[in-house]
Amino acid sequence: EYYNSLGYIPFDVNKKESVSKTLEYAYNDFCIARFGANIGKPASETKTYAQRAENYQNIFDPAIHFVRPKDKSGKWQTPYRPDTWGGSFTEGSAWHWTWCVYHDVQGLINLMGGEEAFIRQLDSVFTAEPTFEYSAYGHVIHEMTEMLKCNMGQYAHGNQPIQHAAYLYNHAGQAYKTQYWVRKIMNQLYHSHEAGLCGDEDNGQTSAWYVFSALGFYPVTPGQPEYVIGSPLFDEAALQLPNGKTFTIKAKNNNAKNVYIQSATLNGQAFTKTYLCHQEILEGGVLEFSMGERPNLNWGTGVGSKPFSMSLMK
Repeated sequence: EYYNSLGYIPFDVNKKESVSKTLEYAYNDFCIARFGANIGKPASETKTYAQRAENYQNIFDPAIHFVRPKDKSGKWQTPYRPDTWGGSFTEGSAWHWTWCVYHDVQGLINLMGGEEAFIRQLDSVFTAEPTFEYSAYGHVIHEMTEMLKCNMGQYAHGNQPIQHAAYLYNHAGQAYKTQYWVRKIMNQLYHSHEAGLCGDEDNGQTSAWYVFSALGFYPVTPGQPEYVIGSPLFDEAALQLPNGKTFTIKAKNNNAKNVYIQSATLNGQAFTKTYLCHQEILEGGVLEFSMGERPNLNWGTGVGSKPFSMSLMK
């Protein structure tokens, strides 16, 4: 009842993990709205869910650029530290959950005041001191230790809520940073020995991130039939599709140093988007990247190159 009336779950109504649940409910409502529309339900039936998909905005504090718990009267929780784990957050902190607006990254960019501010905040995830406050748990949990072992600031790849974050640079015109970070994560945090995963597997998610990323793309917004471009690990990989067709990803001049996309083609035509549609894969063909050691700051910055965001559809 609180979620419906306030547009968020307060932290002071005996509801654990209130921020995480508010964010995930907003995404779930987006998926319900999309599903309803796709099966022909009228807007009168999907409108409520589409409106609730914007509820992530109600727990974003523009003064600090983090999501933050609110009480039932609408006041922010104080005192407050963005590195506080637990309590209103599920196995993480605001450093991780702020980015969990899978369906509307552009909306999050707008809340932060534009692309430059968004990029600064996203950069800081990888460079900030890896501090944490654990009083809600009463002890250090293994996910915190795994974050320290990652040695990437507040980035905690060993737990699922932030695994998509490196791909969000594509939404703000700096695709080359996505290329840098996803390749670094693959090389630094995954190995073929018995300790080859940097944290929880959780139904295959951590391995699935690697499989997708090694191919060169990742589904940031499940429920939207597209994948956000990263940096392909292999010189060539082929997907044998159920319809009998083959989709091949090639990467010319690809090596450990040449992690940056210089240009790309899809079936011989220039490809400048930072996302790949599911239908494009199903049709088969060849997606070919030309890789280099230095970033191409212009690739993926043109009109229409950004991945899906709900706000861009209005």
